[in-house]
Amino acid sequence: MEIRRATTVSELLAAEHLYDGPAREDWATRFLAAPGHLMLIAYAEDGFPAGFVSGIEMLHPDKGAEMCLYELSVDEGHRRRGVGRALTEALLAAARERGCRGAWVGVDTDNDPALATYRAAGAADEGVFSMRGWTFTEDH
Repeated sequence: MEIRRATTVSELLAAEHLYDGPAREDWATRFLAAPGHLMLIAYAEDGFPAGFVSGIEMLHPDKGAEMCLYELSVDEGHRRRGVGRALTEALLAAARERGCRGAWVGVDTDNDPALATYRAAGAADEGVFSMRGWTFTEDH
């Protein structure tokens, strides 16, 4: 397995089977152009995109830079082989290289595979939190 940073739209589109929904070329282009956005893709020996992790470097006046692990996904046929942990650790290494003071991830408390992956990569449980969201339509 090889983990590489995605730098082209074609790499992002080729990993579409790992996303929650269909990828759009315009969004992929915007992602690559956005400062602080990072996607690492794990490739199987045959070149198949077996997993990805995305992160967003966030800045705040009293916290400095932190990396938010935005999303982690591993192809079903490649799970339970350490791919998720390797991707998480690669994102943490990239965060350190960027000078981030820490990293964090929001995860559902009943997502046992994700919790195990993050625990194996050294994450500490910082307690339960509630997440609220807003969804905007493309018209508004």
